[in-house]
Amino acid sequence: MTRPVSNRAPHVKEWRLSLYLSEHDPDTTARIVLDTGDNVMESRAEARRNPYDASVPEIGDELAAGRALIAMGRRLLRAADGDMKATGAAESDMPAPLWQPYGE
Repeated sequence: MTRPVSNRAPHVKEWRLSLYLSEHDPDTTARIVLDTGDNVMESRAEARRNPYDASVPEIGDELAAGRALIAMGRRLLRAADGDMKATGAAESDMPAPLWQPYGE
């Protein structure tokens, strides 16, 4: 069983993430706004339905939202990397991307 390193109570933060989806067939756009209390970050992504495919809006929502979340993750990693460098931390390799950026 693991034990806390100290007797100090954990510090809890709440970040608010809002995800907005907009569909204009065949395009779906996702916009994410992340409010950390100290900063506000935003990312966007799109999905486009092939005109020969059946119209299933949930698929466009999932693709656009997933891509926007990945873009937000990249922004957070870049921000953390910049913050670490600003504090004089040793250089480190950024994690390899899951795949090439879409629309960044």
